[in-house]
Amino acid sequence: MTTVAFHFNAPDKLAHACRLVADALRRDGPRIVVCGAPEVLARVDQMLWGASATAFPAHCFADAPEVVLRASPVVLAADPRQAPARDLLLQLGDAVPEEVAAFHSVVEVVDAADAADRARARERWRHYAQAGHAIERLDLAAPEK
Repeated sequence: MTTVAFHFNAPDKLAHACRLVADALRRDGPRIVVCGAPEVLARVDQMLWGASATAFPAHCFADAPEVVLRASPVVLAADPRQAPARDLLLQLGDAVPEEVAAFHSVVEVVDAADAADRARARERWRHYAQAGHAIERLDLAAPEK
């Protein structure tokens, strides 16, 4: 069963998503699909290209040639079914994408200041819970223990 982790209260949703990608790649972690609206993916692409030269997160869009898709540890896709990887889905979209169960885990990032984003996240939470997925909650504003 797919595990879903909600990262709530992100001060900057896209910056947090890029840090998650970089951290996973530093640990030689899972192959990642970043899912969201095309304009969001374009911003994530720019942010990843702006990362440090020594810690550049290799990535491509889902419409890249097959050889590039297979070699890239991170794929940016409006529809995650377009990407070959099925390890981690970093979900930045408004709705639950189709075939979420094909992924080992899903991370949902929720903006701290955007009430509409939080409301949509609650809807996605209900969807995941009704589908029987294990849900984890991480409050990014909570003090570390």
